[in-house]
Amino acid sequence: MTITITALGGPTSLLELGGLRMLTDPAFDEPRDYVLPGNRKVTKTGPTALTTDEVGRIDAVLLSHEQHPDNLDESGRAFLPRVPLVLTNASSAARVPGSTALGLWEHHDIARPDGGTLRVTRVPALHGPEGAEAVTGEVAGFVLTADDLPTVYVSGDNASLDVVREIKERFPVIDVALLFAGAARTILLDGALLTLDSAGAAEATRILDARHTVPLHFEGWAHFTEGGDLLTKAFAEAGLTDRLTLLTLGGSATL
Repeated sequence: MTITITALGGPTSLLELGGLRMLTDPAFDEPRDYVLPGNRKVTKTGPTALTTDEVGRIDAVLLSHEQHPDNLDESGRAFLPRVPLVLTNASSAARVPGSTALGLWEHHDIARPDGGTLRVTRVPALHGPEGAEAVTGEVAGFVLTADDLPTVYVSGDNASLDVVREIKERFPVIDVALLFAGAARTILLDGALLTLDSAGAAEATRILDARHTVPLHFEGWAHFTEGGDLLTKAFAEAGLTDRLTLLTLGGSATL
């Protein structure tokens, strides 16, 4: 069986797998500025491909974290009560009413309408360099598994290849990797990478030996410093062009 991925913009994607329809990190606001503590600002520069009314039935949300508006904005937060299941990390669950917390390496099984279950395992993510969690907060990645479905890794905002290696040890086969890329940088950590850069995304693909990599969260926000052109270049230089599926806004791929 296959997975269909639709890139809605930024970290937000629609995953159709095993009869389930899932969203990653809902961010549906129109382009705007957000003022953060310390008078810092982040800017959304592009739209989301669908509105919350257009996205249709959603069975579950995979929420990497809620403390940053590019991962959960005002419209996304208002949308969550319409979803029967929101899986996230413990810190975010404490701030998102009705959500389900997953500890590291814990899992939640979702009943599939086509029979069987989809297992969602929470895996680590590090939103910046070593020690960044004290500043950027807790972030979750996810691995989706079932005997008759492709194994899917959703990285969340992760900048660490050591984390990728740790996930590979636990999940030797990754069919599809959804890697949050874009080389995000802000003054928060003096310009250090907060997500994978393009070369890092290619290296993560090599480490995982992923059959397909679909980059997310590399456009639509001003703090991204590398876009689709550099992702294409990095995968070509790594000899991994055949592994890369680069979606445009609203574009879909079945893998």
